[in-house]
Formats: sequence, structure tokens, C-alpha cells
Amino acid sequence: MPADPRAVLTRPAPRPDRTVAYGDHPDQVADLRRPAGTGPARPLVVVVHGGFWRAEYDRQHTGPLAAALAAAGHPVAQVEYRRTGQPGGGWPGTFTDVLTGVAELPALAADALPGQVSRAAPILLGHSAGGHLAMYVAATAPATVAGVLALAPVADLGEAYRRDLDGGAVAALLGGGPTEVPDRYAATDPRMLVPIRTRTVVMHGSEDQQVPAEMSRDFVADARAAGSDISLVELPGCEHFGLIDPESPAWPQVLVMLRSLHDDH
Repeated sequence: MPADPRAVLTRPAPRPDRTVAYGDHPDQVADLRRPAGTGPARPLVVVVHGGFWRAEYDRQHTGPLAAALAAAGHPVAQVEYRRTGQPGGGWPGTFTDVLTGVAELPALAADALPGQVSRAAPILLGHSAGGHLAMYVAATAPATVAGVLALAPVADLGEAYRRDLDGGAVAALLGGGPTEVPDRYAATDPRMLVPIRTRTVVMHGSEDQQVPAEMSRDFVADARAAGSDISLVELPGCEHFGLIDPESPAWPQVLVMLRSLHDDH
């Protein structure tokens, strides 16, 4: 494992094969990567990046992960979206961007990479705030999602607000706390959107300092009790960034869980 777990955030990655737009804004785009090998067209894996929904974090830091997924035979789209600190970011633009991107990317990718991408609903792989957005899409537009792999997700916005994760990130996203804008939490908080019928696997490192693993434990227990098709894989000794680092000890398990979601369909 790298000495600095954050090293993956700035590690160079091969350039994407194509970039497609799902809207008119410069951030309503996705980078596409061809799957290695030959064979029939496969469902797209849409990578939803994290960064606590903030403008200073974009899709570039998921380049190593996306390249590794493509090398493992998955067609990949790294979806971008408007974020807090940008015009149109936060509520509701961040949410409408990801909903639109997920719905349109299978067809856009199938056209851009002919013969390599199925137009079927994609698997969503989301990390941290991207894990929250992936579960939000699955809960609110289930027909557009075949499965979710949520890596260290912010699965409970109310609790993340109470814990003040990343210094007010949830309040910046939604425009206030649960008592100030309760309707926005009701519409976007996975904790309030259960049961989530889409097959979902949550992976979380026990040593996560950015998003406590306890939040995923509590969320998955509640979601299962409500009838969600969801499971938790907790990785002892893993921190927040190891889950998106192809050089980390956690990476082989991430690939196994992704394949298990593919095999369900």
C-alpha cells in the first residue's frame, strides 16, 4: 500500500478513449474507457466519484480505478456532475445531473464504443459522496440501474450532517440541516429512501477516517430490515482511499464484488 493513502488521488492514469456529453454544461460529461479483451458487449460500469460533492474534487482522481476496471474487461464511464461551489451545483443540480447521466450513458457509450457496450442498465460504482449519489439514483430511478457497488458511501445524510463530515459538506449540498430543509433530506437521503430494491453491495474499511464505517453498518442493518436487497462487506484495516486504489490490498475484493453484481444479471 502507498505510504500516503491519498496518493491515488493524484496518480496519473491513461487518457480516456472518448469523452461524451449528456448535457450542455461543461461538467455534464463522462470519460469512456474501452474494455480489454474481446467478447460480447457488456453492461457499462458508471463510476461516480466522491469528494463530498465539492467542486475541488472531480472525476480525474478516479482515473487509476477506471483504467483498472477497463483492464479487467469492463467498459467504464467516469461521470462528471455539477458540484457545490459551482453555479448550478448542490440542490438540485448535482442530483439531476447524476440522474440524467446514468440514464443516458449506456446509449451514449454504446454509440461511442460500438460493439463493446451493452445498452442495458449499468452497474454504478460510487465512492464516498459518489456512493451516496449512486444509491440515490438506484432508489429514485431504479429502472436505470442494474446494481450498485457503494464504496465507503455517505449513506445517511442526516447523520453525516450531525457528525459535520468534511466541515459542513451536507449543509452545502442541500442548503441547510434536516430541520431547515427537511423535504430535501426526504428526497435525497438513502436512509429515508429504503427499501432500495436495486441489488446493492456496500464495502467499507474499518479504519476509515473520512466516513466512519459505523454509518454503513447502521444503514445496511436498517435497509435490510426494511426489505432492501443489500449486503455489507467490511474490510479490516482498510481506510477510505484504499477502496479506489488498484494498488491497495482491498482492490481484489472490490473486483470480486463488482463481478458478483454483474453475474446477477
